[in-house]
Amino acid sequence: MSDMTSTPTKKKVFVRFDLLQRVQHFIFLISFSLLGFTGLPQRYPLSPISTAFFELTGGVEVARNIHHASAIVMMIVSLVHVLEVMYRVMVLSTPISMIPWISDALHVYEDVQYYLGFRRHKGYYGRYSYAEKIEYLALIWGTVVMGLTGFMMWNPISTLRYLPGEAIPAAKAAHGGEAVLAVAAIIIWHFYHVHIKHLNLSMFTGKLSREEMLHEHPAELAAIESGKHEVQIAPTVLRKRQMIYFPLAFVLVAAFSVGFYYFVAFETTAVVTLPQGETVPAFYPLTPTPLPTPTPTPEPVAVTTLTWEAFAGPLAQKKCSMCHGATAMGNVNLTTYADAMKVITPKDSANSKLVIKQNAGGHPGQFTADELTQIKAWIDAGAPEK
Repeated sequence: MSDMTSTPTKKKVFVRFDLLQRVQHFIFLISFSLLGFTGLPQRYPLSPISTAFFELTGGVEVARNIHHASAIVMMIVSLVHVLEVMYRVMVLSTPISMIPWISDALHVYEDVQYYLGFRRHKGYYGRYSYAEKIEYLALIWGTVVMGLTGFMMWNPISTLRYLPGEAIPAAKAAHGGEAVLAVAAIIIWHFYHVHIKHLNLSMFTGKLSREEMLHEHPAELAAIESGKHEVQIAPTVLRKRQMIYFPLAFVLVAAFSVGFYYFVAFETTAVVTLPQGETVPAFYPLTPTPLPTPTPTPEPVAVTTLTWEAFAGPLAQKKCSMCHGATAMGNVNLTTYADAMKVITPKDSANSKLVIKQNAGGHPGQFTADELTQIKAWIDAGAPEK
């Protein structure tokens, strides 16, 4: 709700966002930024920028922990926002001004006429324009999608009890795609319209001048100055509404708390680094204990050879399937022999893309020195399949 304040020496200003709204926006801004900075490198782990980011932050494990913590903060802020909107609508009778209505279609038509030169001014917006309403609904949609797909990836075993195996790769694709869309929308759409085109700082200062209100929200300004904007609520009516609101809010918070617990602590599947175990000095006896001479046994005959089926394929499944399985990150798929041959040059390990990438080091699916040596030997032997 906007209130007008003025002083004899200052321009007339209107309170557009109160402190709680500004705090919500600031915390949401921080959590969204951290989610973007830590999520996109996981979406594109082979990018040099992602590799540099992981080295800077201490590895993908640290980035994942920051990502999870930021998601938790965003969920809490979203709950606070829902409770605040419910209070404004149910108790204070504030109009639901962020939902598109028929008047917004008229404003679109008037703006088109304005841009084509058939009208002198744009549509007379109220508290929010149709562009702001669409962006708000996109935020709600994105938060829901990211929350659901994030839960599926955070708790894959529990998810697969009710959904088919394809659900997890689908959730990963939807989560990453929505993340790219959200970051692009903020940079291209939100920053331009709010901070570049008009430099609207009301979400940080909480206020707009009369000139800004007249330019951006003329219909709301007219309602404020005519005295029709404020709604006086009798104390008895206010208390009755609060008696309805607070039990509903309590139920919502309780349901959120249960869901939040299951979201965060229901399942632990992420790869973690175990702490180093306790070390003690080794014991060396002064008099070596004689050991019986073992009966020599013939060396076992090797049952496997350096082939795709016996060695390279299982190694790729173990080390590379997370990124280069069905999702084929970076257009590299190591699921089958035919797909692997796209990054392998038989009898020429030095020029094989797989070896070049592994030789660089620091790869999320880095081979050990022995494994890389055997891979090179397999490739130089012609990379046989069987």
